[in-house]
Amino acid sequence: MITKETIDKIFSTIRVEEIIGEYVQLKRAGSNFKGLSPFHEEKSPSFVVSPSKQIWKDFSSGKGGTAISFLMEIENFTYPEALRYAAKKYGIEIEENVREYSEEEKQSQTEKDLLYKIHEVANNFFQDQLWNSEEGRMIGFSYFKERELRDDIIKKFQLGYSPEKKNAFTEFALEKSYSKEILEKSGLSIFPENTPSGIDRFRDRVIFPIHSFSGRVLGFGARILKNNVKTAKYLNSPETEIYHKSSVLYGLNQSKQSISRKNLCLLVEGYMDVVSLHQSGIENVVASSGTSLTTEQIKLIKRLTENVTILFDGDKAGIKASFRSIDMLLTEGMNIRVLLFPDGDDPDSFARKHPQEYVENFIEKEAKDFIDFKAEILFKDAGNDPIKKAESIRDIVKSVAFVQNALKREVYLKEVSNKFGLSEQSLFNELNIQSNVAHNEAKPANQEKNAPQKLEIVQKTEFSAINPLLLLEEKLVDLMLKYGDIVLDRQDADGNDYKITVIEEILNHLEEDDCEIQLDIHKKIVSEIKEGILQNEIRAGGFFFNFMDEEVSGKLANALIENYHTSNWNKFNIYFKSEEEVLPKMVSDIVLRHKREYIVKLINDFKNSLKEEEDNILIYQQIILLTQLKNKLDSELFRIL
Repeated sequence: MITKETIDKIFSTIRVEEIIGEYVQLKRAGSNFKGLSPFHEEKSPSFVVSPSKQIWKDFSSGKGGTAISFLMEIENFTYPEALRYAAKKYGIEIEENVREYSEEEKQSQTEKDLLYKIHEVANNFFQDQLWNSEEGRMIGFSYFKERELRDDIIKKFQLGYSPEKKNAFTEFALEKSYSKEILEKSGLSIFPENTPSGIDRFRDRVIFPIHSFSGRVLGFGARILKNNVKTAKYLNSPETEIYHKSSVLYGLNQSKQSISRKNLCLLVEGYMDVVSLHQSGIENVVASSGTSLTTEQIKLIKRLTENVTILFDGDKAGIKASFRSIDMLLTEGMNIRVLLFPDGDDPDSFARKHPQEYVENFIEKEAKDFIDFKAEILFKDAGNDPIKKAESIRDIVKSVAFVQNALKREVYLKEVSNKFGLSEQSLFNELNIQSNVAHNEAKPANQEKNAPQKLEIVQKTEFSAINPLLLLEEKLVDLMLKYGDIVLDRQDADGNDYKITVIEEILNHLEEDDCEIQLDIHKKIVSEIKEGILQNEIRAGGFFFNFMDEEVSGKLANALIENYHTSNWNKFNIYFKSEEEVLPKMVSDIVLRHKREYIVKLINDFKNSLKEEEDNILIYQQIILLTQLKNKLDSELFRIL
C-alpha cells in the first residue's frame, strides 16, 4: 500500500490544471479555466477547473473532484493506479508499506488488471527482443533503420519485435505464471486444438504498441517484413475488455500536449506516418489505424482541439477515406482542412524527404477547406458534363448539411454560391433536402412520434424526485465547506452580542433540533467537521482539499465551484451584494428552512405510523405540536398567505 506521506506529497505537488489540460482544451475564464466536458456531449463549455482550489467540476454530468478523481473517471483507474500515474508524471518516488498479500487478495485481481499487466509484460518483451536479441537487431532493428528512424524515436514509441519462433512470447509468459486463459483473452496468444504450447499472434513481425490517453498499453499493431508470405501486412490486437479499436487513436499519448498547444490535430492513416512526422519535429499528429474514423475517436480529438487537418495519400482509397472522414468530423462540430500528398507520397515518405520547416509550410499552404478540396476532386472527374457538375455540387452541399452550427452552415453556403455562381436560394433549398435526409437517417425509429410523451414523462419524474429536505441539507453542508470559518455577528435573546462561525451555528442547529443527516456523504463530512470542533479546529473546505476520499472531493467541487459569475454591472452604476455580504441572513434563512422541512418530515413519519401504533392519542398530540411549530416557522419565513 502507498504510504500516507507519499499520498500527501502527491496531492501537494500535482496541479489539477496540468493533469486535466492533457485531456481537455482549457481556456482562461477569470480565475478559473473552462472547457468542454470530456464526459458528456455539449456545445457550450461547462467544465470548470479551479487552480486556486485544485478541484474541477463538470456541470453537464454533475461530476467533480480532485486531479486524482479526474484520472479515475477518465482512465477508469483505481485510486492507487491514479496516484501512481500522478507520481510518475511529477517524478515522485512511491513509498509503500511493506506487507505480504494474502492469497485471497492475490486472487481478487480483476481480469482487467491482468489484461493491463500482460500487455505491459508483452511490451517489455518485444522491446527487449528488438534491442537485445541477435534476431531482433538483425531483422526488426534493421527494418526501422531502413525507415530512417532514430534510436530516440524508436524508444519514444516503444517499438519492438516478435521473434520468428512460433511460441516465444507465449512460452515466456507461461513461465512467469500467466495463465493460458488470460493469454488467450488478451489476444496475444492463440491456442488451437492439439497445440497446448500455444502460438504467438504477432510472431515474426515488428511491433507498434497502442497506448491509452494516459500511456497504458492496450493492444498492438504488427507489421510483417517478409514479402513471400501470403498474410495481411498489418495485424492488430483483437477487441478485448481493455482494447476497443474504435475508441483509440494511435499516437495520442505522445501527441496530446502538442495538439493542445498548437490547437490543431493532424490526422493520418498509418503508424509510420505518425512516427515519421514526430521524428521530423511535427508532433501534433494521430492515426486512426486499424479502423475507419469513428465518432469516439473524433471526440478524443475534440477534448484537445476543434481544428483538424486530414493528411491522406493521393490515391483513390485515400480520397474515399477523406470524404467519409469529412462528413463525420463536420457532424461533430470540427473545423476541417484536407491535404492529399503528391502521387507516390504519403506523410511518412514526405516527412523523410524534406526538413521540418518545409513539411510544416507545405501543410499550412496546401491544405484546403473541405469545399475547395471536394470541388477540386469532384470537378476533375466531372469534366465538362453539366449533370456530373450538378451532382458534384450536390455532394458538396450534402457535406455542408452535416455542419451543426447554423452560422457556419450559412457561411459555407455563401462560399459555395460565390465559387460556382449559383443563387443562395437554390443552394438553401438543396441544403434543406440534404438536411432532412441526414436527420431521418440518424433518427431512431418512432423517435418523433414518441418525443412529446417521453419529454412529459421525464419532466414529471424529475419534478417528483425533488426532496426539499435533501436540497436544504445539501445547502447547509455547502455553506460549511464554502464559508465554514467565517465569523458571524449575532445577538442572543437578551440582546447581547456574540460571535460564532458558520460551522458552529449550523452544527448548533443540527444538534439542538436533533436533526438526523439523511445522506451518507453528508454524514461523513459533518462527522469530520464535528471531530474538528472537538480538537478546537474549524474544518471548512480547505481541510478537505487533500482528503483521501474522492466522493468527498466531488462534494467539495460542487460546493466551491460556480458555473456562472455575475457580470461587471458596476460600470452601469448597478450594484449587487456579493454572497459573502448577505451570508449572515442566508445562513439564518437556510437554517430555518431546513428546520421547517425536517419538521414536515417528522409530521409525515408520525402520520405513517398511525396505522401501526395502538396509542394514537400521543401521536396526534405530537403531530399537533409539530404542526404549530411549523406554522410559527412559516410566519417567520413569510410563508403564510
